[in-house]
Amino acid sequence: MLSDLDNRNETRPQHWFAPKVYGFGATPVTWQGWAVTAAFVALVMAIPMLLHHPIAVVALLLAFTVPFIALVHAKTDGGLAWRWGPDR
Repeated sequence: MLSDLDNRNETRPQHWFAPKVYGFGATPVTWQGWAVTAAFVALVMAIPMLLHHPIAVVALLLAFTVPFIALVHAKTDGGLAWRWGPDR
């Protein structure tokens, strides 16, 4: 059981994210995954500071969030899905 949890960050070379063992989501495991995640977080923090119109902020946040989620889904080893424990 513990060895299954230790190997959760190992992915095939073309994938930047590893699926979470429990729940829904993914974790960056390569420098590309971390770079994309850091850029997304920086954008999410900067947009409200740069724009003061709430509708524009929401529109831009959605415009960046949807492609980010699509990229994470495409680059996650096994895709995004609900998981409940290690694969057996």
